[in-house]
Amino acid sequence: MSSARSLSLSPSRILAGLIVGAHLCAASAALLCFPGWPGGLLAAALVALGATAAWNRALLRARHSMRVIRLEPGKAVVDLAGGASFPLEPGGHVNRFMVTLALRAPARRTLLVTADMLDPESFRVLRLWALWGKVPGVAGKQLLA
Repeated sequence: MSSARSLSLSPSRILAGLIVGAHLCAASAALLCFPGWPGGLLAAALVALGATAAWNRALLRARHSMRVIRLEPGKAVVDLAGGASFPLEPGGHVNRFMVTLALRAPARRTLLVTADMLDPESFRVLRLWALWGKVPGVAGKQLLA
């Protein structure tokens, strides 16, 4: 027997720092490879892209940021900050630090959920759902005992 679960996501400062740090490294490489104003322009664009990605994906502040993952028997749905909802597919990459989830059509986007975005129990439930497509629950015979 499975029960529905609603997992509210919180911002991840660690993921935001990693995103911005990676884009700063790319900007530094651009400055080294392209001296002068072209390199500076490319570096500025990379830093701006990193800040935007961190704002949207890690800090969850944009309209298209995920807010809640609802795991229900037979399906899962992600609710975005702007009010849109999209179905999720199990079977993404799962490890103890993160889970990647694919949105079904029409979105065709991949979501990254890190361990610090959820409490430990909710993250465990999400990892189990991503691996098996089911929410852990209590068997009916156990309830009667």
